[in-house]
Amino acid sequence: MTTLPDLYAAEPIPDAALAEVTRLLSTADLFRYTAPDQAPVSLLEQEFAQMLGAKYALAVSSCSAALFLSLKALALPKGARVLIPAFTFAAVPSSVVHADCVPVLVECGDNYRIDINDFISKLPTADAVIISHMRGHTSDMDAIMALCRAQNIPVVEDAAHSLGTTWNGQNIGTLGAIGCFSFQSYKMINAGEGGILVTDDANLVARAIIMSGAYEHTWIKHAVPAQAMEMWQNQLPLYNLRLSNLAAAIIRPQLAELPRRVADGRRNHDHVAARLNTAPIFDVPAPLHGELRAPDSIQFNLVGITDAQTQTFAETAAARGLKVQIFGQSRDNARAFWNWQFLDDTPELPQTRAMLMRACDLRLPARLTIEDCDIIADLLLDIAQSVTTSCAA
Repeated sequence: MTTLPDLYAAEPIPDAALAEVTRLLSTADLFRYTAPDQAPVSLLEQEFAQMLGAKYALAVSSCSAALFLSLKALALPKGARVLIPAFTFAAVPSSVVHADCVPVLVECGDNYRIDINDFISKLPTADAVIISHMRGHTSDMDAIMALCRAQNIPVVEDAAHSLGTTWNGQNIGTLGAIGCFSFQSYKMINAGEGGILVTDDANLVARAIIMSGAYEHTWIKHAVPAQAMEMWQNQLPLYNLRLSNLAAAIIRPQLAELPRRVADGRRNHDHVAARLNTAPIFDVPAPLHGELRAPDSIQFNLVGITDAQTQTFAETAAARGLKVQIFGQSRDNARAFWNWQFLDDTPELPQTRAMLMRACDLRLPARLTIEDCDIIADLLLDIAQSVTTSCAA
């Protein structure tokens, strides 16, 4: 019996990170504002901003924290309406609620992206927009940005799954007013936890820096114009969402690994996608024109089968050692909008619900080989054949 590759181990940590962690532990200097200059978190912010082509970066405790701070930095009024995709992780509407705003869910299509017609219909009542590039799938950012600019509505990009993705050659996360990224273990860069936001707006980053926990005059250690920082001294609450030097030390050596991981992740995804798309039961949506993805997982729709067959497919895969998550059929799944019971009002979104009932999700880490990918594709195709044959009989 063929051994399945491990799909759940995170990307490996480079030796350089281990050496820096050891050095930091020997000094016990883990707080980002202790060092007089060149603290690991400060260096990470400089390097990350340069890598993305942004003016400023702020490293924080998670991507959720980055999203929350982004909304607070925009100075939205209490009760502001924030459009978000209905297909996203529960942390996104949670960050909106935490910022005293109201999430407004927008329908998503079978390709996992924002339904632009529903977006257009809801945009006039919006105060801000969060675009989640969910699982690395980019919505039509040309259309979205043009619509939002015309109505002077700020856009925050949730790029937790999209580090390394480009849209018409521009890095995802740099299209909107602010872009937010994740360093959680199952992302392209693995620090266990952590996040970072980028922006070209000195005023926005200054507000976010103060609120992240830059008390008194610790903000002088950020590469942001003093005039922007002084404006907000003592004017904003401190939420203490800072990243530690230890996490930054783990992240920084992985930045150099990112191009290779992106290339390998795209190779793996496209190889498996091409194989799955040979079977009528599978549909792996194609990228949009202008979108060059950086996937670390694969999503595919089950086509032309019943609920019973769908359940059989998932159960058969699990029995053979492959955990395929079907978003809408996994109990308490945090990506199924009807499970977000912390929302005051959950709308009926039939298009998104129907998609989630057939949308499958499978980890496909960049560290896998093509041989590993063929083992996975062979198994999925074999299960599909057995399910459709048995049900036809």
